[in-house]
Amino acid sequence: MRHDGTTAAEQDEVAGRGETAGRDDAAGLGEAAGRDEVAGRGGLERLLEAAGADSRRLRHALALLCDGRWWTLADLIRATATSRRTIEALLRELHLEHRDAEHRDAEHRGSEHRGAGRFRVPPTGTPAYQDLLAVAPPPEDPVAHLVPHYPDALDRLTRLVAGAPRARHTLDHVSATPETALRRALLLGARFWLPGARLLCVGDHDLTSLAVKLVHPETDVTVVDVDERVLAYIDAQDLGVRTYWADLRLGLPASVHGHDLAFTDPPYTPEGVGLFAARAVEGLKDDGRVLVAYGASERTPMLAYKVQQALAELNLAYEAIHPDFNRYIGAEAIGSAADLYVLRPTSKARPAAAARLSRLTTAIYTQGPQSVESAPAAAANGAPPALPPDFDPDLLVGDWPKGPRQARVKLSTWLAKPYAAAAERVAIAVPPGLEPALPRLLLATRASRVRVLGAVPPSLPGVLAAVYELSAGSGVLDAVRLPQPDGGAPAVLRRVLDNGHAKLANTWREALIALARAQGSALTKNEARALIREAAPWADDLTPLDAPLHRLESLPDAIATTVATLPTPSP
Repeated sequence: MRHDGTTAAEQDEVAGRGETAGRDDAAGLGEAAGRDEVAGRGGLERLLEAAGADSRRLRHALALLCDGRWWTLADLIRATATSRRTIEALLRELHLEHRDAEHRDAEHRGSEHRGAGRFRVPPTGTPAYQDLLAVAPPPEDPVAHLVPHYPDALDRLTRLVAGAPRARHTLDHVSATPETALRRALLLGARFWLPGARLLCVGDHDLTSLAVKLVHPETDVTVVDVDERVLAYIDAQDLGVRTYWADLRLGLPASVHGHDLAFTDPPYTPEGVGLFAARAVEGLKDDGRVLVAYGASERTPMLAYKVQQALAELNLAYEAIHPDFNRYIGAEAIGSAADLYVLRPTSKARPAAAARLSRLTTAIYTQGPQSVESAPAAAANGAPPALPPDFDPDLLVGDWPKGPRQARVKLSTWLAKPYAAAAERVAIAVPPGLEPALPRLLLATRASRVRVLGAVPPSLPGVLAAVYELSAGSGVLDAVRLPQPDGGAPAVLRRVLDNGHAKLANTWREALIALARAQGSALTKNEARALIREAAPWADDLTPLDAPLHRLESLPDAIATTVATLPTPSP
């Protein structure tokens, strides 16, 4: 899940709706002071009346507070799938028995101790609210009855979520609960036949892929993600999930197509949901399904409408919406919850997805330098770099100022396929937010010199030292291609990295065969494949451009292992 808050545009709507439900804390507390429990009902009744038919979520929260259990603010928000502001408005109208961090009990108005401990309506006060409670249970969870049958999977997922890489707010990361990951896997298995099915997780900070493999190990599961830490963590669990690096703004790996199902929990902006859903459609075979997690505060229906418009533009049919199915550790602005959409592409979905993907949009998140809100400022301050006067390129890659006729190519095209003509000097413009793509942009060419301008990360993976001599300045990186190694493992490694768009295992196989021949021995293709699978069983279907960095960094040792085990020359 990738959202924790709303943009400034949505806050305007919240302000317009919040006069009744969202009074200023200090004013609310001052007005509340001195009321007794019975008198306090007046504010509560006005709050419920103002909410109208939607007061059911407030009444549900009130019922939970009256059931004798102690609640934290975060737990109450998650249990009711109601935004923090709405829950706080309810708490301001209640007399609460509070148990703080030292477990000392007292009675307070609810908002005096928000987030500082646990609270409830005291048993003596419960009768005063009985006629206001929501008696009926919330909407039924379609797989809740299955969860008790998978205690071991839930225990493992709890440990996995606890040990996962920390969330990155710039990628809108907010972790789903372990129970949510398990329930996603159970819902997939209850709705679809998973033995032999191919599932694509379009981003997977929530570890849905691991949940599916724990519950349905016969499912073929693939993950694409821009976060190298997530890919390394998933691979480290050794559950048979295939991982690929991809910045979805630039493309989907060529091998990641033809799936039966796609699951995504995207950034919760129209731009983010539209992009991730379009990539999901691209990765499906005909008659597949896309499952999208998306949530918005009950206070911001316009944001939800804009996101649903982005989905409608992809010509996807709605088969189901499971309300509040996903629960999160955080994201209290949207009630720590999100719906789950089950979507079916129509015959017009693929062309619509292609049209959406033809537009490069780097601002897709709710926070950080790549947020939708920062896009206007970034456009004003981030004009394309000027052509360097001391570097005369044969080819311009990325967004450059208009000028004399010169060969140009988009970043996405550069990564998708080899450039048709030979280019000795290449200039690449990398906009802010696309820094993780730089190692792949460098491996996508055989040019003797490359100059990168724009967003240059402070460090680059060591494996690039097998190809380039690198020198970096302020916003500039020069890469000079090294001479070819004389032979042995360095020559095999260099051949693999020089063919960035080719299947890594195929190039490796041919390089081993050529090296064996040069050493006076014979090596068949099957023998070469066996050596590679023994040293790097993950290498099938990966290219150097879509291999996660931890795989690329392990490549020199793996190649050295295969070279060391080549057959000795015949006497």
